[in-house]
Amino acid sequence: MQKIKSLMTRQGLRSPQESVNDLSPIENFRTLTKEELRELHEEPADPQAQQEIINSIEEVYFSNDSFDIVKYELERLPPVLSLQELEEYRDKLIQQQAAVSKKVADLILEKQPAYVEELERVTSLQNGLQLAAVICTNGRRHLNIAKEGFTQTSLGLLANQRKRQLLIGLLKSLRTIKTLEEDYPGAIQLCLECQKAASTFKHYSCISELNSKLQDTLEQIEEQLDVALSKICKNFDINHYTKVQQAYRLLGKTQTAMDQLHMHFTQAIHNTVFQVVLGYVELCAGNTDTKFQKLQYKDLCTHITSDSYIPCLADLCKALWEVMLSYYRTMQWHENHDQDEAAVVSSVSDGNNVIGTEENSFDRNYVKKKLEHGLSRIWQDVQLKVKTYLLGTDLSNFKYDDFIFVLDVISRLMQVGEEFCGSKSEVLQESIRKQSVNYFKTYHRTRLEELRMFLENETWELCPVKSSFNILQLHEFKFLEQSRSPSVSPSKQPASAVCSTGTLFQQYCAAGNPFEIQADSKDDETEDVLASNGYESDEQEKSAYQEYDSDSDVPEELKRDYVDEQTGDAPIKSVSRETLRSRKRSDYNLNKVNAPILTNTTLNVIRLVGKYMQMMNILKPIAFDVIHFMSQLFDYYLYAVYTFFGRNDMFESTGLGLSSSRLRTTLNRIQESLIDLEVSADPSGTLTAAEERKEKVPSPHLSHLVVLTSGNSLYGLAERVVATESLVFLAEQFEFLQPHLDAVMPAAKKPFLQQFYSQTVSTASELRKPVYWIVAAKAIDYEQMLLLMANVKWDVKEIMSQHNVYVDALLKEFEEFNRRLNDVSKRVRIPLPVSNILWEHCIRLANRTLVEGYANVKKCSNEGRALMQLDFQQFLMKLEKLTDIRPIPDKEFVETYIKAYYLTENDMESWIKEHREYSTKQLTNLVNICLGTYINKKARQKLLAAIDDTDRPKR
Repeated sequence: MQKIKSLMTRQGLRSPQESVNDLSPIENFRTLTKEELRELHEEPADPQAQQEIINSIEEVYFSNDSFDIVKYELERLPPVLSLQELEEYRDKLIQQQAAVSKKVADLILEKQPAYVEELERVTSLQNGLQLAAVICTNGRRHLNIAKEGFTQTSLGLLANQRKRQLLIGLLKSLRTIKTLEEDYPGAIQLCLECQKAASTFKHYSCISELNSKLQDTLEQIEEQLDVALSKICKNFDINHYTKVQQAYRLLGKTQTAMDQLHMHFTQAIHNTVFQVVLGYVELCAGNTDTKFQKLQYKDLCTHITSDSYIPCLADLCKALWEVMLSYYRTMQWHENHDQDEAAVVSSVSDGNNVIGTEENSFDRNYVKKKLEHGLSRIWQDVQLKVKTYLLGTDLSNFKYDDFIFVLDVISRLMQVGEEFCGSKSEVLQESIRKQSVNYFKTYHRTRLEELRMFLENETWELCPVKSSFNILQLHEFKFLEQSRSPSVSPSKQPASAVCSTGTLFQQYCAAGNPFEIQADSKDDETEDVLASNGYESDEQEKSAYQEYDSDSDVPEELKRDYVDEQTGDAPIKSVSRETLRSRKRSDYNLNKVNAPILTNTTLNVIRLVGKYMQMMNILKPIAFDVIHFMSQLFDYYLYAVYTFFGRNDMFESTGLGLSSSRLRTTLNRIQESLIDLEVSADPSGTLTAAEERKEKVPSPHLSHLVVLTSGNSLYGLAERVVATESLVFLAEQFEFLQPHLDAVMPAAKKPFLQQFYSQTVSTASELRKPVYWIVAAKAIDYEQMLLLMANVKWDVKEIMSQHNVYVDALLKEFEEFNRRLNDVSKRVRIPLPVSNILWEHCIRLANRTLVEGYANVKKCSNEGRALMQLDFQQFLMKLEKLTDIRPIPDKEFVETYIKAYYLTENDMESWIKEHREYSTKQLTNLVNICLGTYINKKARQKLLAAIDDTDRPKR
């Protein structure tokens, strides 16, 4: 049967149990092909033969449903296939399949009546079950209605009534207990009265045992009293503490209570800080491992992460504040209580109370001294705990605002200490000083590197700020305007601290905490120092810029006068008021608003200075370090401007003294102390040398976007003006801040500050001379003028009335220079000191070129000397129309040299000794050309020797 069942499964048949709902199982029988039916009918009908065929089927066909018949038959094929054998084998399989199919069909037909009968019984049973389910459902529903409507409601009422009676009894008991809750004086008084009564009847054995029980009860009360005393260390409650003190007085242990109280405060400080730090450490660790609970507090502090450092510090200070506030309120309670007792004693004059009064007075004095002595002890414990926390983490990589907040919190804590016990908090100051110096060195090093990057990418374009710009408008300097204690936070001051009435303990005695993290006050205001689109919002200032950009509204007369003035073609008969006004615009700004000249880098340095001063203002012990680093910012900016625009050995070697000795000394000092000139570290160098190099910064390099070689732009004059004048502006801001820096600088270090201002800050404006000298030296073709002068014939025989061509050529050079200067002024305002220096340099160089040209003369007559004077006077006359500089620089330098041609031999020797500003060549020319034909060889040699022996410094 198992085999038949398996075959039925393969044929797609199901057992009767599986086909309860099927009416015709024959329909599921697989339909045989015509060929299979024909072969089935051809098979003998003998059951014995059919059974033998079925028995001949291999067992493997009945193994399981997953058996792959095709794969099995293919694998059984012989290596050499024979068609006849395959057909015979196929016929055999067909016979076996037909026998099985016939057997299955016979069995199905045989069992068909029984199947139909069983199916009817199953259907009838199913209907009966469905009816029974309906009856049960209705029965349950009616039963539930009866239960809810009668039984449950009635029993619930009875149960609730019973509970009510029990709770009423319990409430009475609780009210009775509540009247005795924490009534330590009442309990002790009752216990003492019982003891007194028991001692009267102690001869009774039962009373003796009661007395022993009362003594045990009294000891238990003392233990609970000590626990109650410890609770006031974190949250002082005046009623609670009054009961505890009354209880100790009944016991006669007031002094013991005070000793215990100080021990509890010490323990409270230790437990508080440990629990706060432990909570953050476990929170950041993210597991419930108990290993942290076994660590010492010092080791626990090292596990605080950078992200949780500030919240943990704030919570630590808040928790310690609660302890100190409780101590402060404890002292207040005793002061008020002592005053009340003193008033009562003074009103009672009974002599019998003298002894008791003396005892109370002794206790009060003991408590007062103990409390006063405990102030410094408790504050010392607080300092040590916070110090351990501070030094447990390296703060050098903190963000600036985060570190400032740490300083704020510690500064506020030191203020608490000063109000608490008058302490200067030396422990806290030293620990925060260490962290601050360590942090500030790293911070400053990074800022210097950033400054170098800014300078190397700076294109020296004007940063458009308002004409009313002031550094106090920047957020970093807001703290200078706020009138509050210098020790309070400059950026995140708690709002309640604005109240100036009373100390912190008085302000927060009732509620609040001075260490609550407040929102940054920077969010309250919006900084607005930049001009919109480079222009001011004011209409008047806009019009000034528009006038600067266009000359359409300038009268034609003014234009014509100005042109005539430039060319010098015709003298001006009358000078109009407009012309005078235009001539006085020597700063080339055409009424442009005099907004400060500064760059983005300048603004960045100023902001850094503000941040440095914030830190210094909070923590004065590091004031010297901060000011020293602040001076390095200015030094590096000064050195960069000089390196980019002022360093030119060729022009500095002219001996004109462009760089003052003070400026050269300052630049050399900066280069030696701050600039790292080495390309790579020397491996053989000492550790000290390596540390020194670590404090230095590589010399900056000018951005390749800045072009200083184009004559059309006057060799980068706009960039030079922005760079130099931004340095001057920066120096002015340092001058403005000097009183603030001087106020916080330690007295012993004030000479450093004075030297910084006198030798560095004040030299910023002196950098103008070497920077603009380079422009002046290239802007005018002095070499061409020398060539033109060399072609002039100076040994003329008659007085000339017309000046030489080289004068006109030189004046045209100056006119072209003036035109290009105006072009540059359209990009950048050229301040009056700058234009004066540029003109002074150009005129000075031109005059020296004239002297050099006159010194190159080979032959010269008296008429030639007169021609020189004519040329120079013509030059001066036309030059005075181009510039407002008076007097003309080096005018005497030329005139004196020309007049020296008329000197005699005796006058010449003394003149040479007095005028050391001329070169050896120029003096030698005077001797050879002027006196050469009038004096003998010996006298000439004497004068030449006097020239050689005189050591003339270049000017």
